[in-house]
Amino acid sequence: MTAPAQAPLTGLRVVDLATLFAGPLSATMLGDFGAEVIKVEHPRRPDPSRGHGPTKDGVGLWWKLLGRNKRNLTLDLSTPGGRDVLLRLAAGTDVIIENFRPGTLERWGLGWPDLHAVNPRLVLVRVTGFGQFGPYAHRPGFGTLAEAMSGFAAITGEPDGPPTLPPFGLADSIAALATAYAVMAALAGRERTGQGQIVDMAIIEPILTVLGPQPIWYDQLGYVQPRTGNRSRNNAPRNTYRTSDGHWVAVSTSAQSIAERVMRLVGRAELIDEPWFASGTTRAEHADELDEAVGNWIARHTREEAVSAFEKAEAAIAPIHDVQDVMEDPQYRALDSVTEVDDPELGPLRMQNVLFRLSATPGAIRWAGRPHGADTEEILTGLGLSAPEIAALRAERVL
Repeated sequence: MTAPAQAPLTGLRVVDLATLFAGPLSATMLGDFGAEVIKVEHPRRPDPSRGHGPTKDGVGLWWKLLGRNKRNLTLDLSTPGGRDVLLRLAAGTDVIIENFRPGTLERWGLGWPDLHAVNPRLVLVRVTGFGQFGPYAHRPGFGTLAEAMSGFAAITGEPDGPPTLPPFGLADSIAALATAYAVMAALAGRERTGQGQIVDMAIIEPILTVLGPQPIWYDQLGYVQPRTGNRSRNNAPRNTYRTSDGHWVAVSTSAQSIAERVMRLVGRAELIDEPWFASGTTRAEHADELDEAVGNWIARHTREEAVSAFEKAEAAIAPIHDVQDVMEDPQYRALDSVTEVDDPELGPLRMQNVLFRLSATPGAIRWAGRPHGADTEEILTGLGLSAPEIAALRAERVL
């Protein structure tokens, strides 16, 4: 169960103390590329993701994804014995990822001064809803709150409908990507200075970044982006359209040349000569006319016909997939984007593959999420604890 020697993060140890979902997912991403990830869970309160969403034979399926490439250790950090074990683990660790409310680790005697003292090269990653300081720092924070506060929900949905939240962990997932990037930046800094540091990741911030130029628009123009449904204020046609066989497709014309190709394809080439067609912004002012032209043409064709015709015309279109379509799509299959993993509990199962392909030092899924505490004995023995010491910790309910 060791990382392949050619994986880029082989030799890096990450301790994952976090739950639901940004912190653990960032640790998963690091583990996918060779890091040794040790997942620490409370001995009597397993990670909530083990029971989040559908299960099979009592086994949480989300955990199989989120817990992959991690070894599992049970430890009650609030006890003196748990504190001692974590400090011992921290001494040989590169990165610790936690998402407790600010002040919790300090209350347990595991704050930055304590961790830094045993390992000056340690990087401590603190993932919280609102960051480590400010008026909201001590509030409980979840991705949903970030989706609401960032401006995402305000611009999502139909113009005459309510603000709309995503039906999945969008803000958490964006924060996980940002956290993995922050870890690599901190480790690069350590190469120059020899010292670790604290990463303060507030989930409300990465999603604000990916929303684009809203703050600068408001700052310079007082412009507040409205809800526009599937349309865009920056180009048209840009929408979803129903095909003759009852499927849906999405069309984008962000580039002027693509917009022209689309209008020629749907038999409305005369619109290209209109003065307003020359820019995406002015095309968006005529979205009704353009949507009608594109929608009427697509409505006369099946999904396969429409996608084929757009492809031949070198115009941008994509079928709107549900997960069954994703699993069967030939491009995803060619990329092995959803790959098969053998699991001792559930047998062969399919899940998303690693995020990207490296030509010389690829990542890999070595195993799916393991049972609660499955590696406790092995990890503690590796830290030099004797069998009587481990038994004593169990008797004290530390493990």
